[in-house]
Amino acid sequence: MTTSLTRCRWANPANPLYLAYHDEEWGVPCHDERRLFEMLNLEGAQAGLSWETILNKRASYRVAFDDWDAEKIAAYDADKVAQLLANPGIVRNRLKVAAAITNAQAYLRLRASGTTLDAWLWAYVGGQPLGPEPGARPARTALSDRISKDLGKLGFKFVGSTIVYAYMQGIGMVNDHDPACFCRHQP
Repeated sequence: MTTSLTRCRWANPANPLYLAYHDEEWGVPCHDERRLFEMLNLEGAQAGLSWETILNKRASYRVAFDDWDAEKIAAYDADKVAQLLANPGIVRNRLKVAAAITNAQAYLRLRASGTTLDAWLWAYVGGQPLGPEPGARPARTALSDRISKDLGKLGFKFVGSTIVYAYMQGIGMVNDHDPACFCRHQP
């Protein structure tokens, strides 16, 4: 029974979506382009909110944002933005919706330059996840500061250092599972 496993303190045991996210995604190295793009936008949507709020809306986000198809999102017009802002299944924040569109455009420019988001991100860590920081889990690091700045230069929005560090955790660039968590030492 998976509920008897020792997990990170933040994994809400009352929410099956949260437990599945913790057990199967968080801290697991991700190289899937669409998921990398999705998670970057969802981490930005989280700003000022809890991750659990966004996770609970993730299925609605996937429908609302065309399964995170960057080409479709980059072409969203005012009518589509109005539709998104009226959708109770997502965070209806005009700046965050606009950021997803801007991020799709920046992502497509990155791809047009001949690189993938996967290759671009993982180059910062030599293709290997970083181990946990000694002591408490930080909200940001010098590396997240650098990636945040570089994403901003590429035109991405809602990519502050704290958001980027949470993103790095979520896509497995860093393994920040609690020392007693059963996921801490999984490959």
